[in-house]
This record gives sequence, structure tokens and C-alpha cells, in this order.
Amino acid sequence: MRYKEAPDLKLRTLEIVKTLGMGHVDTNRIECIRSMGSSTKRTIARVHTLGKLMQKAMKLDAFYAIEFLERFEKLSREDQDKVIIHELLHIPKTFGGGFRQHDFVCENNVEIMYEKYLNLKEKNSVLTDFEGNLNQKELEKPVKRRPLW
Repeated sequence: MRYKEAPDLKLRTLEIVKTLGMGHVDTNRIECIRSMGSSTKRTIARVHTLGKLMQKAMKLDAFYAIEFLERFEKLSREDQDKVIIHELLHIPKTFGGGFRQHDFVCENNVEIMYEKYLNLKEKNSVLTDFEGNLNQKELEKPVKRRPLW
């Protein structure tokens, strides 16, 4: 196995965390890594952490690494975003080194979060310009309302 840092995937992950308001994810204590040479046939990505015992013994706070295998690169942008969301959902609200299991991290919850992400991303792009500044013209536009009858 070969590993390589993935700063582009880290930026995408940070954007998803910020857009979805996943405040429990300490972005200073996650990292994204590409791996090459895995023999697994089904795995696209996985999240890793040190066990609590090792954290305590080494006097370290929890740290999560998201590993993206070669199959990830072949996915569409939409499916890649869903995989990133899936892996982020494994990180519990306590950010303590544990994992949320697949009873919570399931296709339905990933789809819900992905739709939320798209809606928030679209809303934010309308309200901000390309540099991230509030777009006053968009804020001042009158809201078109349909009649209630």
C-alpha cells in the first residue's frame, strides 16, 4: 500500500463540514489520505482513528483520517460528495475517537445530508459572490410570492 496526502479532498471535506454545520468535527484534527494498491474490491473510502486506550496512553486527543482508495477517483463528483458525507457521518458528535455504526450511517441518511448540502450550497452561492462576500443586490431583490388562492 502506498499513501499520499490529499489536500484537494481535505478542502472538499472542509467545505462539506462547514456547509452542513457539522460543528462537532474538529477540522484541525482530521486528515484526508489517498491510498494506492489495496486489494479490496468493494471499499471506496474508510475512516480511521486511534483507539481510546492508545489516545490515553499517548496523551493525545482524538484524530480521524479519511482514506480514499483508488476506486473513489472513478466516481462522479456527486457520488464522491456522498462518500465524503458517509465517512463524516461515522464521526460521532463527541469527536472522541469512536465511530457511528451503519445503523446510523446508511444510504437514507447520506441522501438526506446530501440534499441538505446541495440546498445550503445553492443558497450560499446566491447570497455570496465568488470571493465569499455577501451579495447585497441578491439580498435586496424582492421575494416573488405566489398567491395563496
